[in-house]
Amino acid sequence: MNKFIEEFEAERAARIESFGQDEGFKSRSQAWLEESMRKSYVYNFSWLGRPIIQNPIDIMAMQDIIWQVQPDLIIETGIAHGGSLIFSASMLELNAACGGPQNAEVLGIDIDIRPHNREAIEVHPMYRRVSMLQGSSIAPEIIAQVQDKARNKKKILVCLDSNHTHEHVLAELEAFAPLTSVGSYCVVFDSFVEDVPADVFTNRPWGPGNSPKTAVWEYLKNHPELEIDKSIQNKLLITVAPDGYLKRVC
Repeated sequence: MNKFIEEFEAERAARIESFGQDEGFKSRSQAWLEESMRKSYVYNFSWLGRPIIQNPIDIMAMQDIIWQVQPDLIIETGIAHGGSLIFSASMLELNAACGGPQNAEVLGIDIDIRPHNREAIEVHPMYRRVSMLQGSSIAPEIIAQVQDKARNKKKILVCLDSNHTHEHVLAELEAFAPLTSVGSYCVVFDSFVEDVPADVFTNRPWGPGNSPKTAVWEYLKNHPELEIDKSIQNKLLITVAPDGYLKRVC
């Protein structure tokens, strides 16, 4: 590697590590995240015409992961308007254009794919890389179909973003985290629910003490093959997935 690139990478790594120790910066970032959630900020954005209910900073992290991992299958629980599916499909399209897996695809799962969203997804140019399953992501018949889809894939990336209760996310982890390829990630979104006041979310069954983050902590007690990649949240600072970027290490 060129020495100038090595110096740049070393400087970046040192800066990211320092961010993880900067309590003031982290506190201000957390305050911004909390306020943005109160104001429904993440509903402001679209990807290639489809609403994508994600923090733009996490979208940057996901494109970086997709480029590094070069998955031939991305599994996503939670579809909503389909923006995340279209984002993932477009990243796989770019990977293919750059010599990556040519037949890579994204599989989306949702308990209720509303007809107008399904129609919009199915007419999108990126739909050729998308397939969808309607049903609970923790139902045995759905899990079996996902496992069948993953059977001959070499590199699998998993993204969990549906029902955010502890019980549901833990069941999703049990079902889908084992499909994550070594060196790839199982990303558990909205783990930040654990870190904000309960009144940030109204009329929701999840909250502090009953969140994706508590499910992650519980799952990792018995699954050392996955580790929290702290470097990602230290790099982002503003993220909906603190302790949620789980890397498969063995």
